[in-house]
Amino acid sequence: MKITKSFIAIVLIIALLLCACGPVPSKEAVSTEFPKFPYKKIIIDTDTGADDASAIILAAMSKSVDILGVTTLVGNVDLEQSTKNALMALEIAGSDAPVYRGAATTYSGREIHAYSVYGQDGMGDADLIHPKGTAQEKDAVSFILETVAANPGEVEIVSIGPATNIANAIDRNPETMKKVRRIWSMGTSGLGPGNATPVAEFNVYHDAEAYRVMLESGIPITVVGLDVCGGRTRLTDQQFEALKNLNDVGYFIATSFRKLREFDAANGSPDKSMDCDGCAMMCCLDPDFTTESIPVYGSCITEPGETYGQVIFYKKGFTYDVAGNDYDYHVALTENVDRTKFYEWFRAVIQE
Repeated sequence: MKITKSFIAIVLIIALLLCACGPVPSKEAVSTEFPKFPYKKIIIDTDTGADDASAIILAAMSKSVDILGVTTLVGNVDLEQSTKNALMALEIAGSDAPVYRGAATTYSGREIHAYSVYGQDGMGDADLIHPKGTAQEKDAVSFILETVAANPGEVEIVSIGPATNIANAIDRNPETMKKVRRIWSMGTSGLGPGNATPVAEFNVYHDAEAYRVMLESGIPITVVGLDVCGGRTRLTDQQFEALKNLNDVGYFIATSFRKLREFDAANGSPDKSMDCDGCAMMCCLDPDFTTESIPVYGSCITEPGETYGQVIFYKKGFTYDVAGNDYDYHVALTENVDRTKFYEWFRAVIQE
């Protein structure tokens, strides 16, 4: 075969083009570039189940926030289990942030033993919880108030459980709580259906009276509801397996979701599960993750009955025919997030 100069030139051009373009990425390719988030001072308020633990780990390993403390309460599990789970999540993430016990009952004082889709220990019943650390002696409400008073206008609270600790802090010292920069609440069903009932989300339903106190406090609040935790922010079976094989942190997170995945499979979603608390934490950490939000007034239903725990949102700028329109629109309702980013950045954070 005679090789001409033209043939050699064509081969060289093709080679140069391939080098410039690089290999074609597969559909499952995941960027490992570490996301850079703005610095914040936060308190994480949690009823630590598996998704709470993933959010704690995400914050602790992001290297961008100062976790001033983690406050625990009853919700997914009882107070003691919630506290152990929070301690374990911090330990797995390599964080020495202090943990403070909070509410063992609801705002009104009643005990609720809600069914947890995360198992009896809230972490998949996989024998994951053996923390070496212990909680602080100071109670959660005292810690919240002292920390906010010492850092006026700087502290953001990421509320990924019922609002009981926050409501108790507001009752004890409302003026100090007005110095909270913002509360990020994983709560309500947003503008979609609920999960505790057809209209109510679990965190709100567990203590609607406390959620109402928080909504009416005048503190700036960003609400991340169930309706933005779905779609491509849901983790697939393939992604859980990838996390499990990534490192010890990924294994801990993926295994803790075991009972939720079983629940979802039995409930008509065999290959995807929500990580709503992780999604809410990402909204707090990354200002670009939220792509759309609207100012609203939120009204929480506390009367017993089918609508208990439902939160009704009145949109600013929309004129209602019958309902009033003169409200304090201090709540930002998250309507959409960058769903393509969640898993990619979550994985990048925990493998760093």
